[in-house]
Amino acid sequence: MDNHTHLPVHEGEIPRADGFRMPLDEQLARARDVNVTSLITVGCEVPDWEPTLQLAHEYPQVRVALAIHPNEAALHAGHLEKSPDGYDHEILPHHVPLIEALSHLSGLLDDPKVVAVGETGLDYFRTADPGREAQRESFSAHLELARIHNLPVQVHDRDAHGDCVRLLDADASRDQPIVFHSFSGDAEMAREVASRGWYASFSGMLTYPANAHLREALLEMPRELVLVETDAPYLTPVPHRGDPNASYSMIYTVRAIAELWEVTDDVACAILMANSRRLYGTW
Repeated sequence: MDNHTHLPVHEGEIPRADGFRMPLDEQLARARDVNVTSLITVGCEVPDWEPTLQLAHEYPQVRVALAIHPNEAALHAGHLEKSPDGYDHEILPHHVPLIEALSHLSGLLDDPKVVAVGETGLDYFRTADPGREAQRESFSAHLELARIHNLPVQVHDRDAHGDCVRLLDADASRDQPIVFHSFSGDAEMAREVASRGWYASFSGMLTYPANAHLREALLEMPRELVLVETDAPYLTPVPHRGDPNASYSMIYTVRAIAELWEVTDDVACAILMANSRRLYGTW
């Protein structure tokens, strides 16, 4: 199971393969060919929620996580965001207030195709203090929505490890299922996550040569708390880093996990699938 991907919902989002646009049907067929049989696609911006749900109603192997991304939360709260592309401009706030966006989200979480609330959390990479406070408020509200709807939470944590843990300790219920998606912490962070019974989901970043800290973190996690994902179209694993990512590329991350665990690919797949189904269910 690719427990966190962003399937394209607009024509311009379809990644290229070999110089040609790859339709979604082909992406999913290639995923099936390598035994990626279940996917959770994430809608974390208001305009994407309904199109993301529509994908799950069209494709039986697809389920959905919905939320307001932390960077989006700052915009809905009226704060400017620094551009993620490094250029000298800012992203203007959204016209829909955060409270209205959260109310809209709550109304969608009863759809049976929704299996998680996500991605929510904290992202301090390009957000100043006022926006960070909005992110914390949004994160807490998402935890409450997940409790109400009895759903796991997929956490986005960028440059905010300590605050993520502190907020979860304060606002998450003791038995609430928590997943740190595209885990980016070190071994110490992995111990913090594992001690609370939270999951760590590893992406293609695990395969990057410079990321020894992620490989150390994986080995700190109990195997029953490890998941795998693509976060496609981002974070393509080695050996295809630099190309658009998709669920069929997840095999390289799974193989890296198997090698670190010193088990066969089949054993790693069985463990990862069992963990995914325990958390999200079976379809």
